[in-house]
Amino acid sequence: MTAAAEAHDHHGPPPIHYSSRVSPSVLGMFLFIASEIMLFGSFFTVYFFDRVVNHGVNGTWPPDGFHRPAFVAGVNTAILVTSSFTMHWADTSIKKGNRKGLCAGMVLTFLLGLTFLLTQVIEYHRIGFNTSDTSFAATFFGLTGLHGVHVFIGLTILGVMTVRAFRGHFSPEHHHGIEIGGIYWHFVDVMWIVVYVTVYLL
Repeated sequence: MTAAAEAHDHHGPPPIHYSSRVSPSVLGMFLFIASEIMLFGSFFTVYFFDRVVNHGVNGTWPPDGFHRPAFVAGVNTAILVTSSFTMHWADTSIKKGNRKGLCAGMVLTFLLGLTFLLTQVIEYHRIGFNTSDTSFAATFFGLTGLHGVHVFIGLTILGVMTVRAFRGHFSPEHHHGIEIGGIYWHFVDVMWIVVYVTVYLL
């Protein structure tokens, strides 16, 4: 069959040619994360604006009567950072064909993320103030709550990934589902470190 005949018989769009070594799905996740960074940036801007304008150079922060549970948040930070290592373990395991390592890494990552989120909820109940108590309280819950929502979304993704891992849906040749979910989870972890330093330590 000639080339002209093959072109005539071909139906549908032409084969995709990538101009980069980065797959479209991974690139899409990076672009999504870039938009999320801008969202967090707007919340950080409000937080620092409130701190500078409403409290001045000689003012105390947080305001009198407000306590930031930095120790509990520090423990929570260690839990979330550990989950990044278990997520990396799961990712590297499937790339090497180690399904047991993949499943173990996914289960540990999910449990660590769930522990973080539950600890955050308990902290909210014990902290002693709510969003209606001064602008500090509003920005505190705004930043930590925004991150909590991202952790919840991440846990949902991890849950789906874990179920698929146990069903054998991933392999060294087809592991993009793990890689993309891992990129999002690492973003959640890094963003929490920024939130922790900004809200609890500075």
